[in-house]
Amino acid sequence: MLPQKQQTTLPVSSGEIFRMLAAARPFARKEAFSLLLSLSPRRRLLPFEAARLLLTGDPMVWETAANMARAVREEVFGRRIVLFAPLYLSNECGNNCLYCGFRKGNREARRITLSPEAAVAEARFLEKKGYHRLLLVTGEHPLRTRPGYIADVLRAIYRETGMRILHVNAAPMPVDDLRMLKEAGAGVYQVFQETYHPETYAAMHPSGAKADYAWRLTCMDRAIPAGFGDVGIGALLGLYDYRFDVLSVLRHAEHLFDSFGTFPHTISVPRFRRAFGSPLPSAPCPVSDAEFERIVIVYRLSVPSAGVVVTTREPAAIRERVLDIGASQISAGSKTNPGGYAEGLRRHEAEQFEVDDTRPLEEIVRRVLARGYLPSLCTSCYRRHRTGNTFTEMAVDGHIRDFCMPNALLTLAEFAIATEDNALREECIAAVRDGRKELEGSPLLPEFDRKIARVLEGDRDLFF
Repeated sequence: MLPQKQQTTLPVSSGEIFRMLAAARPFARKEAFSLLLSLSPRRRLLPFEAARLLLTGDPMVWETAANMARAVREEVFGRRIVLFAPLYLSNECGNNCLYCGFRKGNREARRITLSPEAAVAEARFLEKKGYHRLLLVTGEHPLRTRPGYIADVLRAIYRETGMRILHVNAAPMPVDDLRMLKEAGAGVYQVFQETYHPETYAAMHPSGAKADYAWRLTCMDRAIPAGFGDVGIGALLGLYDYRFDVLSVLRHAEHLFDSFGTFPHTISVPRFRRAFGSPLPSAPCPVSDAEFERIVIVYRLSVPSAGVVVTTREPAAIRERVLDIGASQISAGSKTNPGGYAEGLRRHEAEQFEVDDTRPLEEIVRRVLARGYLPSLCTSCYRRHRTGNTFTEMAVDGHIRDFCMPNALLTLAEFAIATEDNALREECIAAVRDGRKELEGSPLLPEFDRKIARVLEGDRDLFF
Protein backbone atom coordinates (compact mmCIF):
# COMPACT_ATOMS: atom_id res chain seq x y z
CA MET A 1 0.00 0.00 0.00
CA LEU A 2 1.26 3.48 -0.83
CA PRO A 3 1.97 5.80 2.11
CA GLN A 4 -1.08 7.86 3.01
CA LYS A 5 0.75 11.17 2.56
CA GLN A 6 1.41 10.23 -1.08
CA GLN A 7 -2.10 8.91 -1.69
CA THR A 8 -3.74 12.22 -0.70
CA THR A 9 -1.93 14.06 -3.51
CA LEU A 10 -2.96 11.66 -6.27
CA PRO A 11 -5.66 12.37 -8.86
CA VAL A 12 -7.62 9.30 -7.75
CA SER A 13 -8.08 8.11 -4.17
CA SER A 14 -8.67 4.38 -3.85
CA GLY A 15 -10.35 5.00 -0.51
CA GLU A 16 -12.86 7.35 -2.14
CA ILE A 17 -13.66 4.75 -4.81
CA PHE A 18 -14.17 2.02 -2.22
CA ARG A 19 -16.46 4.28 -0.20
CA MET A 20 -18.46 5.11 -3.32
CA LEU A 21 -18.93 1.44 -4.14
CA ALA A 22 -19.85 0.59 -0.55
CA ALA A 23 -22.52 3.29 -0.47
CA ALA A 24 -23.98 2.53 -3.90
CA ARG A 25 -27.23 0.63 -4.31
CA PRO A 26 -28.77 -0.65 -7.55
CA PHE A 27 -31.32 1.58 -9.25
CA ALA A 28 -34.98 0.71 -9.23
CA ARG A 29 -36.28 0.64 -12.80
CA LYS A 30 -38.38 3.80 -12.59
CA GLU A 31 -35.56 5.76 -10.96
CA ALA A 32 -33.07 4.55 -13.56
CA PHE A 33 -35.34 5.49 -16.45
CA SER A 34 -35.84 8.97 -15.02
CA LEU A 35 -32.09 9.51 -14.72
CA LEU A 36 -31.12 8.00 -18.05
CA LEU A 37 -33.67 9.96 -20.04
CA SER A 38 -32.32 13.19 -18.53
CA LEU A 39 -28.78 12.60 -19.80
CA SER A 40 -27.21 14.66 -22.57
CA PRO A 41 -23.77 15.97 -23.53
CA ARG A 42 -24.29 18.72 -20.93
CA ARG A 43 -25.93 16.53 -18.28
CA ARG A 44 -23.51 13.64 -17.94
CA LEU A 45 -23.68 10.58 -15.70
CA LEU A 46 -21.88 11.39 -12.44
CA PRO A 47 -19.47 8.88 -10.82
CA PHE A 48 -21.80 7.90 -7.97
CA GLU A 49 -24.64 7.46 -10.47
CA ALA A 50 -22.29 5.32 -12.55
CA ALA A 51 -21.51 3.23 -9.46
CA ARG A 52 -25.21 2.59 -8.93
CA LEU A 53 -25.78 1.81 -12.60
CA LEU A 54 -22.93 -0.71 -12.65
CA LEU A 55 -24.63 -2.52 -9.75
CA THR A 56 -27.99 -2.62 -11.56
CA GLY A 57 -28.81 -5.86 -13.34
CA ASP A 58 -32.17 -5.01 -14.91
CA PRO A 59 -31.91 -5.71 -18.69
CA MET A 60 -34.54 -3.07 -19.48
CA VAL A 61 -32.46 -0.46 -17.68
CA TRP A 62 -29.41 -1.40 -19.72
CA GLU A 63 -31.38 -1.38 -22.96
CA THR A 64 -32.42 2.18 -22.20
CA ALA A 65 -28.86 3.07 -21.19
CA ALA A 66 -27.54 1.67 -24.47
CA ASN A 67 -30.04 3.71 -26.48
CA MET A 68 -29.09 6.85 -24.57
CA ALA A 69 -25.38 6.18 -25.07
CA ARG A 70 -25.89 5.98 -28.81
CA ALA A 71 -28.03 9.13 -28.78
CA VAL A 72 -25.46 11.08 -26.76
CA ARG A 73 -22.61 9.99 -29.03
CA GLU A 74 -24.53 11.04 -32.13
CA GLU A 75 -25.44 14.37 -30.55
CA VAL A 76 -21.74 14.99 -29.96
CA PHE A 77 -20.11 13.41 -33.04
CA GLY A 78 -22.89 12.48 -35.44
CA ARG A 79 -22.66 9.14 -37.26
CA ARG A 80 -18.92 9.17 -37.80
CA ILE A 81 -16.63 6.42 -36.49
CA VAL A 82 -12.92 7.28 -36.44
CA LEU A 83 -10.53 4.63 -37.80
CA PHE A 84 -6.81 4.42 -37.01
CA ALA A 85 -3.93 1.97 -36.72
CA PRO A 86 -1.24 1.49 -34.08
CA LEU A 87 2.38 1.54 -35.22
CA TYR A 88 4.56 -0.38 -32.78
CA LEU A 89 8.09 1.01 -32.65
CA SER A 90 9.78 -1.22 -30.09
CA ASN A 91 9.07 -4.21 -27.87
CA GLU A 92 12.21 -3.69 -25.82
CA CYS A 93 11.24 -2.91 -22.25
CA GLY A 94 12.73 -2.62 -18.80
CA ASN A 95 9.45 -3.39 -17.02
CA ASN A 96 8.11 -6.75 -15.91
CA CYS A 97 4.34 -6.36 -16.28
CA LEU A 98 2.91 -9.83 -15.77
CA TYR A 99 0.27 -9.49 -18.51
CA CYS A 100 2.49 -8.16 -21.33
CA GLY A 101 4.51 -9.89 -24.02
CA PHE A 102 7.06 -7.07 -23.97
CA ARG A 103 8.02 -7.77 -20.33
CA LYS A 104 11.73 -7.86 -19.55
CA GLY A 105 11.43 -11.35 -18.09
CA ASN A 106 10.09 -12.81 -21.34
CA ARG A 107 13.23 -14.64 -22.48
CA GLU A 108 11.48 -16.06 -25.56
CA ALA A 109 10.56 -12.67 -27.00
CA ARG A 110 12.10 -11.58 -30.30
CA ARG A 111 13.25 -8.04 -29.50
CA ILE A 112 12.95 -5.33 -32.13
CA THR A 113 13.38 -1.55 -32.09
CA LEU A 114 12.64 0.13 -35.39
CA SER A 115 15.03 2.77 -36.66
CA PRO A 116 13.38 6.03 -37.74
CA GLU A 117 13.85 4.83 -41.33
CA ALA A 118 12.10 1.52 -40.59
CA ALA A 119 9.28 3.37 -38.84
CA VAL A 120 8.89 5.53 -41.95
CA ALA A 121 8.60 2.35 -44.05
CA GLU A 122 5.81 1.12 -41.77
CA ALA A 123 4.05 4.48 -42.00
CA ARG A 124 4.33 4.51 -45.80
CA PHE A 125 2.76 1.07 -45.96
CA LEU A 126 -0.15 2.22 -43.81
CA GLU A 127 -0.52 5.45 -45.77
CA LYS A 128 -0.92 3.45 -48.98
CA LYS A 129 -3.67 1.47 -47.26
CA GLY A 130 -5.58 4.69 -46.59
CA TYR A 131 -4.67 5.60 -43.01
CA HIS A 132 -4.03 9.22 -42.09
CA ARG A 133 -3.62 8.92 -38.29
CA LEU A 134 -1.38 6.53 -36.41
CA LEU A 135 -0.81 5.75 -32.75
CA LEU A 136 2.91 5.22 -32.10
CA VAL A 137 3.40 2.61 -29.37
CA THR A 138 6.63 1.67 -27.67
CA GLY A 139 7.92 -0.29 -24.72
CA GLU A 140 9.69 1.51 -21.88
CA HIS A 141 13.40 0.84 -22.26
CA PRO A 142 15.90 3.08 -20.44
CA LEU A 143 18.18 3.29 -23.50
CA ARG A 144 16.32 2.12 -26.62
CA THR A 145 13.09 4.13 -26.40
CA ARG A 146 14.06 7.40 -24.79
CA PRO A 147 11.95 10.50 -25.57
CA GLY A 148 14.55 11.76 -28.06
CA TYR A 149 14.13 8.56 -30.09
CA ILE A 150 10.34 8.98 -30.20
CA ALA A 151 10.73 12.62 -31.23
CA ASP A 152 13.11 11.58 -34.03
CA VAL A 153 10.54 9.05 -35.27
CA LEU A 154 7.76 11.65 -35.17
CA ARG A 155 9.79 14.12 -37.22
CA ALA A 156 10.90 11.46 -39.71
CA ILE A 157 7.37 10.19 -40.40
CA TYR A 158 5.99 13.70 -40.84
CA ARG A 159 8.90 14.63 -43.11
CA GLU A 160 8.94 11.51 -45.28
CA THR A 161 5.24 10.56 -45.52
CA GLY A 162 1.84 12.15 -45.87
CA MET A 163 0.67 11.09 -42.42
CA ARG A 164 -1.44 13.90 -40.99
CA ILE A 165 -1.38 13.23 -37.25
CA LEU A 166 0.66 10.95 -35.01
CA HIS A 167 -0.44 10.14 -31.49
CA VAL A 168 1.87 8.59 -28.89
CA ASN A 169 1.38 5.81 -26.35
CA ALA A 170 4.56 5.77 -24.31
CA ALA A 171 5.87 5.77 -20.77
CA PRO A 172 5.21 8.60 -18.29
CA MET A 173 7.83 11.33 -18.62
CA PRO A 174 9.00 14.57 -17.02
CA VAL A 175 7.53 17.81 -18.35
CA ASP A 176 10.58 18.71 -20.46
CA ASP A 177 10.49 15.38 -22.29
CA LEU A 178 6.76 15.67 -22.88
CA ARG A 179 7.29 19.15 -24.26
CA MET A 180 9.88 17.70 -26.67
CA LEU A 181 7.32 15.22 -28.02
CA LYS A 182 4.71 17.92 -28.40
CA GLU A 183 7.13 20.16 -30.28
CA ALA A 184 7.92 17.21 -32.59
CA GLY A 185 4.25 17.08 -33.57
CA ALA A 186 2.62 14.51 -31.29
CA GLY A 187 -1.17 14.81 -31.10
CA VAL A 188 -2.72 12.83 -28.24
CA TYR A 189 -0.47 11.55 -25.44
CA GLN A 190 -1.86 8.27 -24.15
CA VAL A 191 -0.99 6.41 -20.95
CA PHE A 192 -3.15 3.74 -19.31
CA GLN A 193 -2.99 3.28 -15.57
CA GLU A 194 -3.74 -0.44 -16.19
CA THR A 195 -5.34 -0.75 -12.74
CA TYR A 196 -6.01 1.98 -10.21
CA HIS A 197 -6.00 -0.50 -7.30
CA PRO A 198 -2.63 0.06 -5.59
CA GLU A 199 -2.09 -3.47 -4.27
CA THR A 200 -3.01 -5.11 -7.58
CA TYR A 201 -0.88 -2.57 -9.43
CA ALA A 202 2.12 -3.51 -7.27
CA ALA A 203 1.54 -7.23 -7.88
CA MET A 204 1.20 -6.79 -11.64
CA HIS A 205 4.24 -4.52 -11.98
CA PRO A 206 6.90 -6.09 -9.73
CA SER A 207 9.93 -4.30 -11.21
CA GLY A 208 11.04 -1.60 -13.60
CA ALA A 209 10.13 2.08 -13.83
CA LYS A 210 6.47 1.19 -14.25
CA ALA A 211 6.39 -0.15 -10.70
CA ASP A 212 5.98 3.47 -9.57
CA TYR A 213 2.19 3.77 -9.25
CA ALA A 214 2.15 7.46 -8.39
CA TRP A 215 4.49 8.53 -11.22
CA ARG A 216 2.19 6.87 -13.72
CA LEU A 217 -1.04 8.16 -12.20
CA THR A 218 0.18 11.77 -12.22
CA CYS A 219 1.57 11.74 -15.77
CA MET A 220 -1.35 13.68 -17.28
CA ASP A 221 -0.83 16.41 -14.69
CA ARG A 222 2.55 16.88 -16.38
CA ALA A 223 1.42 16.28 -19.97
CA ILE A 224 -1.23 18.99 -20.12
CA PRO A 225 1.07 21.78 -18.81
CA ALA A 226 3.67 20.51 -21.31
CA GLY A 227 1.28 21.39 -24.15
CA PHE A 228 -0.78 18.25 -24.62
CA GLY A 229 -4.32 19.59 -24.67
CA ASP A 230 -5.45 16.11 -25.69
CA VAL A 231 -4.63 13.12 -23.51
CA GLY A 232 -5.88 9.54 -23.43
CA ILE A 233 -6.50 7.38 -20.37
CA GLY A 234 -7.88 3.93 -19.59
CA ALA A 235 -7.68 0.80 -17.46
CA LEU A 236 -6.82 -2.72 -18.59
CA LEU A 237 -10.04 -4.54 -17.76
CA GLY A 238 -9.58 -7.86 -16.01
CA LEU A 239 -6.72 -7.12 -13.63
CA TYR A 240 -9.01 -6.09 -10.77
CA ASP A 241 -12.74 -5.60 -10.11
CA TYR A 242 -13.90 -3.72 -13.19
CA ARG A 243 -16.31 -1.56 -11.20
CA PHE A 244 -13.44 -0.16 -9.15
CA ASP A 245 -11.30 0.54 -12.20
CA VAL A 246 -14.13 2.03 -14.29
CA LEU A 247 -15.07 4.42 -11.49
CA SER A 248 -11.40 5.30 -11.06
CA VAL A 249 -11.15 6.18 -14.76
CA LEU A 250 -14.20 8.42 -14.35
CA ARG A 251 -12.72 10.09 -11.28
CA HIS A 252 -9.45 10.59 -13.16
CA ALA A 253 -11.40 12.23 -15.99
CA GLU A 254 -13.12 14.54 -13.50
CA HIS A 255 -9.77 15.45 -11.97
CA LEU A 256 -8.45 16.53 -15.38
CA PHE A 257 -11.53 18.63 -16.03
CA ASP A 258 -11.43 20.21 -12.58
CA SER A 259 -7.70 20.95 -12.88
CA PHE A 260 -7.34 21.91 -16.54
CA GLY A 261 -10.82 22.48 -17.97
CA THR A 262 -10.66 19.51 -20.32
CA PHE A 263 -11.83 15.93 -20.12
CA PRO A 264 -9.56 13.26 -21.59
CA HIS A 265 -9.74 13.29 -25.37
CA THR A 266 -9.98 9.51 -25.41
CA ILE A 267 -10.94 6.76 -22.98
CA SER A 268 -9.80 3.37 -24.17
CA VAL A 269 -11.50 0.12 -23.21
CA PRO A 270 -8.81 -2.57 -23.45
CA ARG A 271 -9.73 -5.99 -22.07
CA PHE A 272 -7.15 -8.55 -20.95
CA ARG A 273 -5.78 -10.71 -23.74
CA ARG A 274 -3.27 -13.50 -23.35
CA ALA A 275 0.27 -12.55 -24.37
CA PHE A 276 3.14 -14.73 -25.55
CA GLY A 277 5.60 -15.18 -22.69
CA SER A 278 3.24 -13.88 -20.02
CA PRO A 279 2.85 -15.86 -16.78
CA LEU A 280 -0.85 -14.95 -16.72
CA PRO A 281 -2.83 -17.40 -18.88
CA SER A 282 -6.11 -15.63 -18.16
CA ALA A 283 -7.51 -12.51 -16.55
CA PRO A 284 -7.41 -12.51 -12.73
CA CYS A 285 -10.84 -10.81 -12.70
CA PRO A 286 -12.53 -11.77 -15.99
CA VAL A 287 -14.89 -9.29 -17.64
CA SER A 288 -17.75 -10.87 -19.59
CA ASP A 289 -18.98 -9.60 -22.94
CA ALA A 290 -22.12 -8.21 -21.32
CA GLU A 291 -20.05 -6.40 -18.68
CA PHE A 292 -17.73 -5.07 -21.37
CA GLU A 293 -20.66 -3.57 -23.26
CA ARG A 294 -21.96 -1.97 -20.07
CA ILE A 295 -18.56 -0.38 -19.48
CA VAL A 296 -18.63 1.18 -22.96
CA ILE A 297 -22.10 2.57 -22.19
CA VAL A 298 -20.99 4.02 -18.86
CA TYR A 299 -17.91 5.68 -20.34
CA ARG A 300 -19.99 7.31 -23.07
CA LEU A 301 -22.67 8.60 -20.71
CA SER A 302 -20.12 9.79 -18.14
CA VAL A 303 -17.69 11.58 -20.47
CA PRO A 304 -19.74 12.51 -23.57
CA SER A 305 -16.94 14.50 -25.22
CA ALA A 306 -14.40 11.65 -25.11
CA GLY A 307 -13.57 9.32 -27.94
CA VAL A 308 -14.42 5.88 -26.54
CA VAL A 309 -11.88 3.56 -28.17
CA VAL A 310 -12.27 -0.19 -28.75
CA THR A 311 -9.30 -1.98 -30.30
CA THR A 312 -8.62 -5.23 -32.12
CA ARG A 313 -8.21 -6.97 -28.76
CA GLU A 314 -11.94 -7.58 -29.11
CA PRO A 315 -13.62 -10.02 -31.53
CA ALA A 316 -15.33 -8.64 -34.62
CA ALA A 317 -18.86 -9.19 -33.31
CA ILE A 318 -18.21 -7.24 -30.10
CA ARG A 319 -16.52 -4.41 -32.00
CA GLU A 320 -19.52 -4.05 -34.27
CA ARG A 321 -21.95 -4.23 -31.37
CA VAL A 322 -20.23 -1.43 -29.43
CA LEU A 323 -20.72 0.94 -32.37
CA ASP A 324 -24.41 0.84 -31.45
CA ILE A 325 -23.83 1.67 -27.78
CA GLY A 326 -21.38 4.55 -27.67
CA ALA A 327 -17.96 3.63 -29.04
CA SER A 328 -16.66 6.28 -31.43
CA GLN A 329 -13.16 5.13 -32.42
CA ILE A 330 -11.84 1.72 -33.47
CA SER A 331 -8.48 0.49 -34.68
CA ALA A 332 -8.35 -1.52 -37.89
CA GLY A 333 -5.94 -4.03 -39.39
CA SER A 334 -3.65 -3.81 -36.35
CA LYS A 335 -0.28 -5.48 -35.90
CA THR A 336 1.19 -5.37 -32.39
CA ASN A 337 4.69 -6.52 -33.33
CA PRO A 338 7.22 -3.89 -34.47
CA GLY A 339 7.74 -4.08 -38.23
CA GLY A 340 4.63 -6.19 -38.70
CA TYR A 341 3.05 -4.15 -41.49
CA ALA A 342 5.85 -3.82 -44.02
CA GLU A 343 7.11 -7.31 -43.15
CA GLY A 344 3.62 -8.71 -43.71
CA LEU A 345 4.01 -11.25 -40.91
CA ARG A 346 2.42 -11.73 -37.53
CA ARG A 347 5.13 -12.82 -35.09
CA HIS A 348 3.65 -14.04 -31.81
CA GLU A 349 7.05 -13.90 -30.15
CA ALA A 350 7.24 -10.14 -30.86
CA GLU A 351 3.62 -9.16 -30.07
CA GLN A 352 2.39 -7.21 -27.07
CA PHE A 353 -0.82 -9.27 -26.98
CA GLU A 354 -2.91 -11.51 -29.22
CA VAL A 355 -5.03 -9.62 -31.75
CA ASP A 356 -8.56 -11.01 -32.13
CA ASP A 357 -10.09 -8.96 -34.94
CA THR A 358 -7.67 -9.35 -37.86
CA ARG A 359 -9.88 -7.82 -40.58
CA PRO A 360 -8.13 -5.30 -42.86
CA LEU A 361 -9.12 -1.64 -43.13
CA GLU A 362 -11.19 -2.26 -46.26
CA GLU A 363 -13.39 -4.80 -44.50
CA ILE A 364 -13.80 -2.56 -41.45
CA VAL A 365 -14.90 0.32 -43.71
CA ARG A 366 -17.42 -1.97 -45.39
CA ARG A 367 -18.85 -3.18 -42.07
CA VAL A 368 -19.06 0.31 -40.55
CA LEU A 369 -21.02 1.44 -43.61
CA ALA A 370 -23.27 -1.62 -43.40
CA ARG A 371 -24.25 -0.67 -39.84
CA GLY A 372 -25.29 2.80 -40.92
CA TYR A 373 -22.24 4.75 -39.76
CA LEU A 374 -19.62 6.81 -41.56
CA PRO A 375 -16.00 5.63 -41.44
CA SER A 376 -13.85 8.69 -40.76
CA LEU A 377 -10.15 9.12 -41.41
CA CYS A 378 -10.33 12.78 -40.40
CA THR A 379 -7.47 14.60 -38.67
CA SER A 380 -8.72 18.17 -39.00
CA CYS A 381 -9.22 19.15 -35.35
CA TYR A 382 -5.47 19.03 -34.72
CA ARG A 383 -4.79 21.31 -37.69
CA ARG A 384 -7.65 23.69 -36.83
CA HIS A 385 -6.63 23.90 -33.15
CA ARG A 386 -9.88 22.33 -31.93
CA THR A 387 -8.14 20.60 -29.04
CA GLY A 388 -8.10 20.57 -25.25
CA ASN A 389 -10.73 22.66 -23.52
CA THR A 390 -11.77 24.19 -26.86
CA PHE A 391 -12.70 20.72 -28.10
CA THR A 392 -14.40 19.79 -24.83
CA GLU A 393 -16.58 22.90 -24.89
CA MET A 394 -17.48 22.52 -28.56
CA ALA A 395 -18.30 18.85 -28.06
CA VAL A 396 -20.67 19.30 -25.14
CA ASP A 397 -22.35 22.21 -26.93
CA GLY A 398 -22.99 20.04 -30.00
CA HIS A 399 -20.74 22.04 -32.34
CA ILE A 400 -18.02 19.46 -33.05
CA ARG A 401 -20.48 17.34 -35.03
CA ASP A 402 -20.93 20.28 -37.41
CA PHE A 403 -17.36 19.58 -38.56
CA CYS A 404 -17.30 15.79 -38.02
CA MET A 405 -19.86 15.05 -40.72
CA PRO A 406 -18.35 17.00 -43.65
CA ASN A 407 -14.83 15.93 -42.70
CA ALA A 408 -15.86 12.28 -42.50
CA LEU A 409 -17.44 12.54 -45.94
CA LEU A 410 -14.35 14.18 -47.44
CA THR A 411 -11.99 11.54 -46.05
CA LEU A 412 -14.33 8.73 -47.08
CA ALA A 413 -14.40 10.11 -50.63
CA GLU A 414 -10.60 10.34 -50.61
CA PHE A 415 -10.41 6.72 -49.45
CA ALA A 416 -12.86 5.69 -52.18
CA ILE A 417 -10.81 7.29 -54.94
CA ALA A 418 -7.65 5.54 -53.74
CA THR A 419 -8.99 2.03 -53.08
CA GLU A 420 -8.46 -0.71 -55.65
CA ASP A 421 -11.69 -2.44 -54.55
CA ASN A 422 -14.21 -1.25 -57.13
CA ALA A 423 -17.25 -2.52 -55.23
CA LEU A 424 -16.10 -0.81 -52.04
CA ARG A 425 -15.44 2.38 -53.98
CA GLU A 426 -19.06 2.43 -55.14
CA GLU A 427 -20.32 1.78 -51.59
CA CYS A 428 -18.25 4.67 -50.26
CA ILE A 429 -19.32 7.10 -52.99
CA ALA A 430 -22.97 6.17 -52.41
CA ALA A 431 -22.51 6.83 -48.68
CA VAL A 432 -20.97 10.22 -49.45
CA ARG A 433 -23.94 11.16 -51.65
CA ASP A 434 -26.40 10.08 -48.96
CA GLY A 435 -24.42 11.86 -46.26
CA ARG A 436 -24.46 15.11 -48.17
CA LYS A 437 -28.22 15.25 -47.64
CA GLU A 438 -27.59 15.62 -43.90
CA LEU A 439 -25.65 18.83 -44.58
CA GLU A 440 -28.62 20.58 -46.16
CA GLY A 441 -29.18 23.76 -44.19
CA SER A 442 -25.57 23.82 -42.97
CA PRO A 443 -23.61 27.01 -43.72
CA LEU A 444 -20.73 24.71 -44.70
CA LEU A 445 -22.65 23.09 -47.57
CA PRO A 446 -21.51 25.41 -50.41
CA GLU A 447 -17.85 25.04 -49.44
CA PHE A 448 -18.35 21.31 -48.89
CA ASP A 449 -19.66 20.94 -52.44
CA ARG A 450 -16.57 22.70 -53.77
CA LYS A 451 -14.24 20.56 -51.68
CA ILE A 452 -15.92 17.24 -52.46
CA ALA A 453 -15.79 17.99 -56.19
CA ARG A 454 -12.05 18.56 -55.90
CA VAL A 455 -11.55 15.35 -53.91
CA LEU A 456 -13.45 13.33 -56.51
CA GLU A 457 -11.10 14.80 -59.12
CA GLY A 458 -8.08 13.61 -57.14
CA ASP A 459 -7.25 16.40 -54.68
CA ARG A 460 -6.27 15.30 -51.17
CA ASP A 461 -6.36 16.55 -47.61
CA LEU A 462 -9.23 19.04 -47.86
CA PHE A 463 -10.99 19.69 -44.58
CA PHE A 464 -12.94 22.09 -42.36
